[in-house]
Amino acid sequence: VCWDEVMGQVSEQCEPEWLDAEDPLFILYTSESTGKPKGVLHTVAGYLLYTSLTFKYVFDHQPDDVYWCTADIGWITGHSYITYGPLANGGTSVLFEGIPVHPHAGRFWEVIEKYRVTKFYTAPTLIGNVERTPLLTNPVTSCRYDLSSLRILGTVGEPINPEAWLWYYEVVGQKRCPVVDTFWQTETGGHVLTPLPAATPLKPGSAVRSMWLQVFRRPWPGIMRTVYGNQERFENTYFKKCPGFYVTGDGRIDGYYWITGRIDDMINVSGHLLTVAEAAVVSRPHTVKGECLYCFVTLKDCREFNRSLVDELKRQVREKIGPIATPDFIQNAPGLPKTRSGKIMRRVLRQIARNEKDLGDLSTLADPKVEEVLFSQRCETAA
Repeated sequence: VCWDEVMGQVSEQCEPEWLDAEDPLFILYTSESTGKPKGVLHTVAGYLLYTSLTFKYVFDHQPDDVYWCTADIGWITGHSYITYGPLANGGTSVLFEGIPVHPHAGRFWEVIEKYRVTKFYTAPTLIGNVERTPLLTNPVTSCRYDLSSLRILGTVGEPINPEAWLWYYEVVGQKRCPVVDTFWQTETGGHVLTPLPAATPLKPGSAVRSMWLQVFRRPWPGIMRTVYGNQERFENTYFKKCPGFYVTGDGRIDGYYWITGRIDDMINVSGHLLTVAEAAVVSRPHTVKGECLYCFVTLKDCREFNRSLVDELKRQVREKIGPIATPDFIQNAPGLPKTRSGKIMRRVLRQIARNEKDLGDLSTLADPKVEEVLFSQRCETAA
């Protein structure tokens, strides 16, 4: 088919297709611990309403804002808070393709300075990638980046540890920009736990309280309507565990909400439940303890991975956390399996720790070759 010929035969006018409020809008596949992606189905009106409303209030949208969300546009964060939410509010957005450390570690701050970004929304993993680098200094001019345009900072995708939160608030936000630590899921369509800027007292590392939903007893406009082609899986995954409630699958601590990570990321060692948020630590079956800790360690500053380093890391864990958290295995990990949005795929790490070669769907991996490297570096005693 010749493109020019076809285009010469069509009208420049395109009438919109009128849809019902509950007609399907899009299906976005999200993976889980089983490695079998499920198609999350969102509908036209509810999703648009919810993304529009949450964007307006969570980021305190103003007409003169220049907003930048660094997520991959193909993920739910990109759908909700690059496309639908900002555009529904007539917002001005920065679109970025690339990685935050190329061609240098100050790439984020360079873009913020250039376009006078006022609202900045990124992932804790990406904050960790640039934290404590000479990031606020331009490597060409040796001058500090001007981040004075920033008004609100946001985080999304996973829990942020208090140290990274404080660095983000104090160094990037210069102690004057509220940090909205947002908790939500592909399934929820938009924010369900988050502080509101200048209205909610902040606590480093906490998603604070729900915006309007005190408990997930009733649905909200942006909630998914089904798992595409599998209504039974939808009901079993999200509603069967606690009848009458929507179950997120994440743990929390009462009062202000502290998201402790996925329930399937909790590790049971001799009856003690341990949760891992930032470190690349997973569980592995153990004949005596039930499960043991298997750690993947990425070294900095070209340090050599050797037995003495492993012993030192174990000693640090015993002293700082306690003997029960001492890992049985520590593996050298030059790289970790991450999605394009920077989230560590712990399911893949668990399977590598257990020497399970069938890793399921890996289409969301940013670097598919990393699993081959990790298999080659496995601890010999864990064979």
